[in-house]
Amino acid sequence: MRFALVSDIHGNLPALDAVLVDAHSRGISTIVNLGDSLSGPLWPQETAEFLMRQRWVQLAGNHERQLLAVDPANPERSSPSDSYARSKVSDDVLAWLAKLPGVAWLGPAVFLCHGTPTSDLTYFLETVEPGGVRLAHADEISERLGGMDAQVIACGHTHHPRIVCTADGKLIVNPGSVGLPAYDDDHPYPHVIETGAPFARYAICEQCEGQWFAELLAVPYDYQRAVAQAQANGRPDWAHALATGYAR
Repeated sequence: MRFALVSDIHGNLPALDAVLVDAHSRGISTIVNLGDSLSGPLWPQETAEFLMRQRWVQLAGNHERQLLAVDPANPERSSPSDSYARSKVSDDVLAWLAKLPGVAWLGPAVFLCHGTPTSDLTYFLETVEPGGVRLAHADEISERLGGMDAQVIACGHTHHPRIVCTADGKLIVNPGSVGLPAYDDDHPYPHVIETGAPFARYAICEQCEGQWFAELLAVPYDYQRAVAQAQANGRPDWAHALATGYAR
């Protein structure tokens, strides 16, 4: 069994295109999308149209939920990224988003979620404290894992590519973000996530002779297209993150 994990595309269609070219060049035909696909000042409708044509397992992340909750009459009550995407997508896209599951299984061994098995907002492999974000301790990861009985658990949300092996042999994989290499947030405390490079990220998972492996990949793409789109849509913060991999 061999498949690619993509997550947190955030409407960055050029980055997704580059990831898929790379994955297909490696003989990968099964793709899984872990959510947060559209929100942001880039190409939400075009990205949605592409994703809706695919026969992938696809999840809803927290931004799908937040996008659907935007009130078109009062968009300022939602985040600028969710409001912009909501203003650009069609009713068909909204209907598709509403049907996406929050979690799923890929066969009997692989569990898919956006944040953790029980939350699309909780960081799985990182912990946010008043002083910022750090790597989660093993006991924190175990608590968030709960009684999940899977050999592989795939998660996204944090945009931080990482692979963790638990004490009982489970493999937890976060492929990072296809479309946004850095951001800042204030939930539950102010913090930044930064990868330090303007690459599109994804992961490959493979089972060989009963053993699971994972590989994290960083793919170059024409990020200046995305930078220009963010600038044109009034988001210099996104433009900086896309160009540098740093939030500030």
